[in-house]
Amino acid sequence: MCGTMTFAGVLGVLGCVGAAVAPGGEGSSLARFGWLEGNWAGESDGLRMEEHWTSADGNGLVGMHKDVRAGKMVSFEFFRIESRADGIYYMTSPGGAPATPFKLIQQSPRRVVFENPTHDFPQRILYWSDKPGELCARIQGTLNGKPEAIEWRWLRASR
Repeated sequence: MCGTMTFAGVLGVLGCVGAAVAPGGEGSSLARFGWLEGNWAGESDGLRMEEHWTSADGNGLVGMHKDVRAGKMVSFEFFRIESRADGIYYMTSPGGAPATPFKLIQQSPRRVVFENPTHDFPQRILYWSDKPGELCARIQGTLNGKPEAIEWRWLRASR
């Protein structure tokens, strides 16, 4: 089960246990990420959050996240999941910044873990779904020399 957002003001999205994933080859099809597809929404402490994912059609997913507080957009992020010769990557662009790559390091049927150990924060991004109609994400790593994590929970939205 996932919790709610525990730390406001930091953008991003997703360590949990999963199977190792071999880079490239047959395992590089992005159709297995289809469970992310759709519109997701949640609220925590007056912050409304939206997450939208396209289908994996064309062997690529594109997503966006938006946070709204008191009727005003306070943050946004664009992301995509793409296959490269050396593996599958989650590319994130908080606030429209240049994309930062996180490589897929673990995957099970409804859980993925991406990692970039050289990034300032986060170093890991996780998505999972333990039950139908629910999507969870967690970012984690070291921030200012201390372990930090932020977690989100969304429910399937109609729009």
